[in-house]
Amino acid sequence: MGLLELFIAASIPVAKVLLVTSLGSYLALDHVNILGEDARKHINNIVFYVFNPALVSSNLSRTITFESMVKLWFMPINILITFLVGSVLGWIVVQLTRAPKHLRGLIVGCCAAGNLGNMILIIIPAVCKEKGSPFGSPDVCHSYGMAYSSLSMAIGAIYLWSYVYNIVRISSTGSKITDSATSKSIKNASASGHGGCTEPLLSSEEFLNPEDHADQLVLPCTVTEVEVSQTMKQRIKSVLQRLNLKALLAPSTIGALAGFTIGLIPQIRRSMIGDSAPLRVIQDSASLVGDGAIPALTLIVGGNLLKGLQQSGVKKTIIFGIIVARYVFLPLIGIFVVKAALHLGLVQHDPLYQFILLLQFAMPPAMNIGTITQLFGAGESECSVIMLWTYALASISLTLWSTFFMWLVA
Repeated sequence: MGLLELFIAASIPVAKVLLVTSLGSYLALDHVNILGEDARKHINNIVFYVFNPALVSSNLSRTITFESMVKLWFMPINILITFLVGSVLGWIVVQLTRAPKHLRGLIVGCCAAGNLGNMILIIIPAVCKEKGSPFGSPDVCHSYGMAYSSLSMAIGAIYLWSYVYNIVRISSTGSKITDSATSKSIKNASASGHGGCTEPLLSSEEFLNPEDHADQLVLPCTVTEVEVSQTMKQRIKSVLQRLNLKALLAPSTIGALAGFTIGLIPQIRRSMIGDSAPLRVIQDSASLVGDGAIPALTLIVGGNLLKGLQQSGVKKTIIFGIIVARYVFLPLIGIFVVKAALHLGLVQHDPLYQFILLLQFAMPPAMNIGTITQLFGAGESECSVIMLWTYALASISLTLWSTFFMWLVA
């Protein structure tokens, strides 16, 4: 198969994403105002609570069996590797760019969490339909590709809301505590007029009899260490108490659990899956609702990216660092990881499955990071700018890497 055919097969899906995203940006313009901020919030809620779970559950239940589970066991590990490697790269970007404290969690999150659901769900069906695709029959490719993509979305959502959510939360909370503590100490110092030292010193007469005041001559180091220790314990305790464990059961995760239940239990599978299944109307209804997820998500992405044009204030070095981390180093590391897993027998020789594993390392940052920054009110405008540039360059990066990945697995 020629490289030109692979390039065309890889570029068509990305072009479709760009066209629909551009439409979403146009509909979000002020003078059009069809997809305004309120409209995007309402549609996003429908997608999050209805479309995504239906899409995930319907695709998984149709294709998941005990045999296919043998193939898929490595995917959660692969996604975990993308998060861990991305976190290390994000930490390097933070150190090199000397990013402000309130943006550190955002930078690490953008490098760690890729768009493992929406973009893959758009790209895979389009790739399967192309004549130059190396993945065989379009119908079989579409069926298994959507199952792999749905599982990727569910696992990515679990990692995002359990890992990146808390990184951004701790970073934003820490910066707020530091800022408030600094301002409080400055106020105390200015109010006392003595640099914050309000206790009187011993008089010269009292100092002549040190035996009578031996306890007053001891430095308060022990008290300070105790206070610091108690403060650290309280912070660790508060972090453990405020971990958002409920986010692990996000609607997409619940949809994935439902899909696994239907697919892996033979009695339920026979009653719902297949042309002669008595309860096939439930599966068909879920598929019908889930089909609305992809166009709605893409339109919302386009509308959200428009905010990036209206914001500023992010250092170019930060944007450049995130782009290099996500579009250069992560895909290169992903090739090594997947090839090593294939060599060790951890991954079967399924070109489509290998392609999706490789693609997980080359995705732009997850759009839900913007939602997380809104929850904590830290880095919202900066996140919009980062998303604008990373998704604008994703059209080039995804096309090139997809072409190379297809050639690699073909």
